Amino acid sequence: MQPRDRVDSHIERWKPVLPGLDPDVEGAVTRMQKITAHLRRVREQSLADADLDRPEFETLHELAGRGGSAAPSELAAALDLAPASVTGRLDVLEGRGYVRRTPSTTDRRRVVVELTPAGRAVWMGTMDYLGHEETRLIGALDAEGRVQLNSLLRRVLLAAEHGPEPEAPRV
Repeated sequence: MQPRDRVDSHIERWKPVLPGLDPDVEGAVTRMQKITAHLRRVREQSLADADLDRPEFETLHELAGRGGSAAPSELAAALDLAPASVTGRLDVLEGRGYVRRTPSTTDRRRVVVELTPAGRAVWMGTMDYLGHEETRLIGALDAEGRVQLNSLLRRVLLAAEHGPEPEAPRV
């Protein structure tokens, strides 16, 4: 018999109230929500420890994912922000020594934003912190279980991304 977690108690509480409740569906969805909330708390703690706010981290993350440099307009598009909002973020990050803006070598009207070594270090520190916790959680499974979980979650995500929107219940 598997050990019980707090979701088991949640299901037991709601089963008499909602007789049609599928315990496997409710259990899987509630567990995904609780794991997501846990990882969100870990991420927020890593940002607090690094003295970063989420927008600063998102900007550093986007820059790192682009090889460490990008045009402000590219960052604005990727972050789905107005250019002025990106400028404000870059001003703060540049003041903290995490990015630098340099003239483009191909177009003197443009600027390139580069991640500095300090910016890369603070970004990597937050990524390492979260990555360690993700590895710890998924490490509860053996290699075969990790592959299986990944495959099952892919199927669920594909259903969410490509399936029809759920119908509203009729009252």
